[in-house]
Amino acid sequence: MGYAPFDVEHVLAALTLEEKAALTSGRDFWHAKGVERLGVPAVMLTDGPHGLRKQQSGADHLGLFDSVPATCFPTAAALGSTWDVDLVRRVGEALGRETRAHDVAVLLGPGVNIKRTPLCGRNFEYVSEDPVVAGEIGVALVDGIQSQGVGTSLKHYAANNQETDRMRVSAEVDERTLREIYLPAFERVVTRAQPWTVMCAYNKLNGTFVSEHHWLLTEVLRDEWAFEGLVVSDWGAVHDRVAALDAGLDLQMPAAGPRPDEAVVDAVRAGMLDEAVLDTAVRRVLHLIARALPALADADSTVDVDAHHALAREAAAAGAVLLKNDPVDGVPVLPLDGGDGLLVVGEFARTPRYQGAGSSQVVPTRLDDALAALRAATGTDLPFEPGFTISGGPTGDDDALRAAAVEAARTARTVVVFLGLPGPDESEGYDRPRLGLPDNQVATLEAVAAVNPRVVVVLANGSAVSLPWRDRAAAVLEAWLGGQAGGSAVADLLLGTVAPSGRLAESIPLRIEDTPAFGNFPGEGGVVRYGEGVLVGYRWYDTRGVDVAYPFGHGLTYTSFDYSDVEARVLGEGADASVEVTATVTNTGDRAGAEVVQVYVRDPEASVLRPTRELKAFAKVALATGESRTVTFTLDARDLSYWHPGLRRWVVEGGTFVVEVGASSRDVRGSAPVEVVGQPLWGELTAWSTLAEWMAHPVGGPLIGAVLASDDAPPMDESMAAMLAQTPARVFADFGLSPLTPEQLDVLVEKANA
Repeated sequence: MGYAPFDVEHVLAALTLEEKAALTSGRDFWHAKGVERLGVPAVMLTDGPHGLRKQQSGADHLGLFDSVPATCFPTAAALGSTWDVDLVRRVGEALGRETRAHDVAVLLGPGVNIKRTPLCGRNFEYVSEDPVVAGEIGVALVDGIQSQGVGTSLKHYAANNQETDRMRVSAEVDERTLREIYLPAFERVVTRAQPWTVMCAYNKLNGTFVSEHHWLLTEVLRDEWAFEGLVVSDWGAVHDRVAALDAGLDLQMPAAGPRPDEAVVDAVRAGMLDEAVLDTAVRRVLHLIARALPALADADSTVDVDAHHALAREAAAAGAVLLKNDPVDGVPVLPLDGGDGLLVVGEFARTPRYQGAGSSQVVPTRLDDALAALRAATGTDLPFEPGFTISGGPTGDDDALRAAAVEAARTARTVVVFLGLPGPDESEGYDRPRLGLPDNQVATLEAVAAVNPRVVVVLANGSAVSLPWRDRAAAVLEAWLGGQAGGSAVADLLLGTVAPSGRLAESIPLRIEDTPAFGNFPGEGGVVRYGEGVLVGYRWYDTRGVDVAYPFGHGLTYTSFDYSDVEARVLGEGADASVEVTATVTNTGDRAGAEVVQVYVRDPEASVLRPTRELKAFAKVALATGESRTVTFTLDARDLSYWHPGLRRWVVEGGTFVVEVGASSRDVRGSAPVEVVGQPLWGELTAWSTLAEWMAHPVGGPLIGAVLASDDAPPMDESMAAMLAQTPARVFADFGLSPLTPEQLDVLVEKANA
């Protein structure tokens, strides 16, 4: 295909109205339209986010199993658990190289939606329950991919946190919760990495389809965050193209026939849609095509698949989380000391579950399984028992398979049991049916553990699962969905070739009943209420004191770390405040390892409900045995702020904050209180402001105080004063219990806000 540059403004001026309308919808399932007569080619957008999914033939259907071989990297759940932005950026660069090599302009990813509930079927495509982790990993991926001259599509914007009724459900979310939980990851990626496109979600937000949501697509995304790129719909998310264009959506995907284009033309001619609005959308489409052409014209079709496979293996190992590693006979069971006496149990060991289901399925360039990798690494023909059946694996009788596994485990020195969620349990399009593992797998684990104390469990799943059986295992390694090299990565970790360094980017609850959204998820009658507000993930568990199996940020390795000299220093005040945080971390163990240093902020004096602690910064630090390093973080005013519902802006409320540094949200190793001078928190006074709000106001307080302190004011006791403090001034004036009259109040309102 030939790709010649073109001048966007020249092309825009030469377009007919019909051509303009046509450019705001797709040519087919995967291509944006071009304009052949003006030398504008059609370009391809295709699925990621953890690998290229480009159809082998045709472009008019999903083609889930008909795509070119590409490196299947670990899913976002695993990449998020690396907490390693440098590594993730390298993964992004590799994704960008493969995208470019296959003449694709935009890779549809990453996804940074917050994990509101572990039951969301698409959680494997999302990074974290925390917006800082999701945002930082998202920035790294976008930077890496776009460094190769191809674009990304940040998705799914916004409040798309479930698959149940995903194309119609209205997420009912208050603005403070949106601003503090569900929008910041998108904001971080947009403002720091400028993805070429942002993909709008299917759902409604507070009753309005996101594809038609002017506040979300224009006021927030463009006016506040200065997004410069194109807004593309999720495939099939547009219901009214004219309303969508007016709201700020630029490109409807996929092709939807002539009717939407005709509706746009008719709306412009009827004066219902300003042609300047259409021109703006068309200009963005043309800019997207123009910026993609240099890389496509210079595309190198060769990809070093071996190097990318090695990178996928490195990333899979870095994202695996060692949840537990108890001693047996005085020594931690991991790492294994070779293959002597080792038994492998579990169908997942030879039939790996390495990615989720739905539009992100990649045809891998190769596929490692853990059984073959362990046999190759140990140089032994390790015994194996499937233990149970799984979807997509060989058929068999579960009782017989379990009995064989138990018999083999009786004489084994150590048993590694591979468990996980079946493929059909986690998919785009529907949510998970349960929090726990299938009964047949748990039964095999418990039967094996009854005859052998040295049991190691390796998990394959895209989101948190309940672990009521964890006391039956000496060690638990959460390997997530590790991509095509995940099997080799697990072997590296079990044998100690690589030390575990992943940390949980999502809490692991004990029961589904303990989770924040329980009772509200997935909603009913087409509405899902985000009743937990800002208390999502660890913010919920820690603030409410709810026990968890393993907390956010948790992860073990084969060495140990000490923290010391945690200090914090405030610079500036109010909107210009910042806090410099330092801490020294020392590797006190007998081998090299990496620690994830996590910085949390507490605001114990807040006048609104704030979580017990909130992550604000982190760093992954690799240390040799005995090595110490001082890490430094700078927190800005936003890191101290909350979204003020009344003022509708971020505010720093003055007072004492506590900066905590630790290894998880429940493993704080050091803290430092800081005094911060805050911002004024008063806004415009009205007749319906309470007496307490009036008295707190620097202008209104003295005005109304002078009236209430006059000789004509009746005396009142402390109880009455406290009750009246919560009374609107208008009601108080109407009572006639004081010199304040409704007419005087109107005058005071005008003076206070002058």
